[in-house]
Amino acid sequence: MIKVFKRQQGMSLVELMVAMLISLFLTAGLFTMFSMSSSNVTTTSQFNQLQENGRIALAIMERDLSQLGFMGDITGTDFVPGSNTTNTATAVTADCVGAGLNNASFPNAQPSHFRRLWGYEQGVSAESLACITPNSKTDVIQIKRLIGPPANVLTSTRYYAATTSNEIVFFNGSAAAPGLANSRLWEYQHHVYFISNDGNVPLLRRRTLSINNGMNNEEQLVEGIENMRILYGFDSNGDGTADSYMPAQNVTTLMWDNELFQRLVSLRIFLLVRSSEEDRSYKNSNKYKLGDKTIGPLNDNYRRKVVSSTIILENPILINT
Repeated sequence: MIKVFKRQQGMSLVELMVAMLISLFLTAGLFTMFSMSSSNVTTTSQFNQLQENGRIALAIMERDLSQLGFMGDITGTDFVPGSNTTNTATAVTADCVGAGLNNASFPNAQPSHFRRLWGYEQGVSAESLACITPNSKTDVIQIKRLIGPPANVLTSTRYYAATTSNEIVFFNGSAAAPGLANSRLWEYQHHVYFISNDGNVPLLRRRTLSINNGMNNEEQLVEGIENMRILYGFDSNGDGTADSYMPAQNVTTLMWDNELFQRLVSLRIFLLVRSSEEDRSYKNSNKYKLGDKTIGPLNDNYRRKVVSSTIILENPILINT
């Protein structure tokens, strides 16, 4: 019997090279898809971060600023020490004193209306607060108000006020409440909002008032808030609605003090929110409109977003002198 042997054939050199070339194309395609997927994840994550940080920052400020000037039962009345205002509280040793004759944490006896609201743009406005160092060309806002609901338990390191419809008494939380007939007790606060960096990360910050530390208490509220612009709504005809909006440097002394019905009745807040980390695959050449001013192009690798809100001031001070 004759045996027939079949010759086994392998891949030729040409076939091997073709297979390798196809494999390279497939591998390149997989890496491209992976890179695009990774980039999309980064983009989506940063946009979500911008949206969430902006939302939180606005929520914090809206809740606080809308109630500025709230003074319990005496809301809407100016403070006149020796008449309707008594201050038995410990002096603030590290105060944030703004512009005007009567713009410290507590009202003084000078013949000027007590400022519950004041603001400026760092490095642009003529005056500023010496207690803080905000980033250049960012706005700062200072407010004073009582914190509700009425206090049943007092904290020794906090300031409080007892109020009726025609009188207010400021006192320490460690002291006995004033014997003011038919009064209610409230925590008193002085807040300053501003922006400064922690390393390379911009932060929205807030100074608050306490007995043991004055206005040195500083809270880091939200990271990534790179700029803040506040426009002040001026009611020129006394109907309670804003007829124009202006930056802090255009607000007059009469407006800050609410004299002669020169009332500030609302605020427009614009925040420029920045991602905390760079994306080297992204070049930001955009311009951003914050009310009356434009920022950019900054030509860097950070994503940004503008968020804004209009806040109605619910506790106007009615002064006609």
